[in-house]
Amino acid sequence: MNDYYEVLGVRRDASTDEIKRAYRKIAREHHPDIAGEDGDGEMFKLATRAYEVLSNPEKRRQYDMGVDPTAPNGGFSGAGFDFSDIFESFFGGSARYGGSGHGGPVPRARAGQDSLVRVEIQLTEAVFGATREVPIDTAVRCQACNGSCCQPGTSPEMCGTCHGSGVVQRVSRSFLGQIMSSQPCPSCRGHGDYIPHPCAECSGEGRVRSRRTVTVNIPPGVETGTRIRLSGQGEVGPAGGPPGDLYVEIRQLRHEVFSREGDDLHATLRIPMTAAALGTVVTMETLDGPIEVDIRPGCQSNQVITLDSLGVGRLQRQGRGDLHVHLDVQVPTDLTEEQQELLRQLAQLRDEEHPEARLAATPQGFFARVREKFAGK
Repeated sequence: MNDYYEVLGVRRDASTDEIKRAYRKIAREHHPDIAGEDGDGEMFKLATRAYEVLSNPEKRRQYDMGVDPTAPNGGFSGAGFDFSDIFESFFGGSARYGGSGHGGPVPRARAGQDSLVRVEIQLTEAVFGATREVPIDTAVRCQACNGSCCQPGTSPEMCGTCHGSGVVQRVSRSFLGQIMSSQPCPSCRGHGDYIPHPCAECSGEGRVRSRRTVTVNIPPGVETGTRIRLSGQGEVGPAGGPPGDLYVEIRQLRHEVFSREGDDLHATLRIPMTAAALGTVVTMETLDGPIEVDIRPGCQSNQVITLDSLGVGRLQRQGRGDLHVHLDVQVPTDLTEEQQELLRQLAQLRDEEHPEARLAATPQGFFARVREKFAGK
C-alpha cells in the first residue's frame, strides 16, 4: 500500500488545507495538460488518489487504520474513483487528460418513457383470465417525417460552431495555469447538427400524441395491484427513439355474491332450519355454473363446506383455489298455528320445552380465524 502522506510530502498530522496545497503543487508540476511532456502522468494519478483519500475524513480514518478505501479489494467501497472528478472540483468544466472528455455528438433519438394504464376487471375475469382491448393515449412515431424531425424532403445540416463534433473546447485559467476542457456545443446542444426545416406535423419532435388500442391478455389469478408488462408498447422516444414499455395495472371489482381471499373464494348459502336438521342436496350457482351441494343432517350456522378447485386460477401456476361455502341456517319467523304445534311436539319429544341456558364463546367468522392464524394466536 502506498504511503499517501509521503506521496504528497506532508506530515501524518497535516491539516486539510496543507494537504490541498500539497496536491495543487504536484498537479501544477505533473498534470499532462499543464506540464506537457515534462509532467509525470503516473505521479499525477497517484497524487490524485492520495488527495482523494486524505481529504476525506472517513477515508483518511480508514487509511490510518491500514485499509486503502480506494483499492479494489480494500474491504470498504472497493469502487475506485474518477481522477477527473477531483481535478474538476478545482476548476470546473469537463476536463480530461488531453482535453477531450466527450465521445462525440449526442444522438437525437432517445428511448421513450414507460406508460401506465389502469383496467377494471370483473371477478370472473380474474378467475378464468380474459382478453381485453384497451385504448391508450401515448406518443407514436410521426408518420410525416418517420421520426427524422425534418420536413419531408429536407435533412439535418452540420453545425457550423462545432463542425459536427457536438463539443467545443474552452480554455480557462486556474491556479494550475491554462486548462482546456470540452463542453457540449451550445449551438446544436451537442448533436453535431441542426434542423433548419422542422417537420410541421410534429414540430421537429419526431413523434406525435395518438390514441390507439392494444390487446391485453389477462392471465387467471391477477388481483388488484397486479401489473402486466407489455414490452415495447409504451411511448416512442424523441426523434423516433425506441418505445418504452406499457404497464397495465389491474383493479378487480367487488362481486355481489363471492368474496376473494387470495386464490380462494367465499360465499354464504342460506338454508332453512329443516334442511339443516334433516340434510338435503341443494343446487348452488357458482362461477363455473350450477353445482350440487350435499348438506349433511345436523349442519350448523357458520359451518363451512369446501368445494375443491372452484376458486381463482393460480397466477403463473397450475390449478385453482377452492370455494368455501359458509352455511347460514335460517330460523322461520312466520309460522302458522299448525307449524308451531308441530314444533312444540318436537320440543316435547326432545325434552327441550324449557332448555337450560348455557353460555358459550361467540363463534368467529372465517376471516377472523385467518387473521388470528397469521398473527400466531
